[in-house]
Amino acid sequence: MLLRSLSLHLVARAGSCSAGPLRLQSLQPWHTFHTGPWLSSAASSKELLMKLRRKTGYSFVNCKKALETCGGDLKQAESWLHKQAQKEGWSRAAKLHGRKTKEGLIGLLQEGNTTVLVEVNCETDFVSRNLKFQQLVQQVALGTLLHCQNLKDQLSTYSKGFLNSSELSELPAGPEREGCLKDQLALAIGKLGENMTLKRAAWVKVPAGFYVGSYVHGAIHSPSLHNLVLGKYGALVICETSERRAGLEDLGRRLGQHVVGMAPLSVGSLDDEPGGEAETKMLSQPYLLDPSITLGQYVQPQGVSVVDFVRFECGEGEEAAEAE
Repeated sequence: MLLRSLSLHLVARAGSCSAGPLRLQSLQPWHTFHTGPWLSSAASSKELLMKLRRKTGYSFVNCKKALETCGGDLKQAESWLHKQAQKEGWSRAAKLHGRKTKEGLIGLLQEGNTTVLVEVNCETDFVSRNLKFQQLVQQVALGTLLHCQNLKDQLSTYSKGFLNSSELSELPAGPEREGCLKDQLALAIGKLGENMTLKRAAWVKVPAGFYVGSYVHGAIHSPSLHNLVLGKYGALVICETSERRAGLEDLGRRLGQHVVGMAPLSVGSLDDEPGGEAETKMLSQPYLLDPSITLGQYVQPQGVSVVDFVRFECGEGEEAAEAE
């Protein structure tokens, strides 16, 4: 029986990783002759996983898979990871890192009382129109939405938050995908051959008595997720209202159009004096669709109060960064 077990062990070792000839090695404590965990203890397993993670920089999910595939052999696991990286685009992502990403898409996703706005950038407009890139934006929007929905907060008023590139990259990819959003980014880079960045995200959650108006300029509707909208500009406008009434969605869209077109820097007050085209307070600006009145004069009879907004413009800030 011992000879049979040893034969089975050698066959399994030969098939687990093809790199290099088979060599008989002294048995390590974590090697076993039976089907089971590749390490004898959780502590040693975690230590080996951390060592591979630090050495290669790849995700924990991929490092764990490499060690399982290669029977716990650290050197072979590292080799396997590099091969997978070339195959799936991780190495290409490293080579393309640093190339300018001025193009891309804004993604807007609303579900229940939660609305998210994300920006994903690429090098050319051609790639931004590719379905695989749009699916990446969809994954980022879904990841942000799930993150926001998992936040445990008791809403008495609206809440708003932002995620920068690093924070966005570390979000889980979602229930049906392994790893983080940065892993999905690397795969997309490998498939499409351009540098890409997960630039930023914003989210808004509202309780009863509030409403989020939204608008995306040049809107493209996602083919596989009906409530995801893609475009080059996006805006969310948070309004306080005493009751849900007909026409609120259309009002929110018009307010979003104004934010996209006039690019205000603050909300301001209904008591502020009307301003001209250079005005940066939203309520004092000439209303985009009727410049004979201010936005405040348009909103006041509608029974809502504008309390906040978010505006994303694709590629915003890239020119300024280059000038510096």
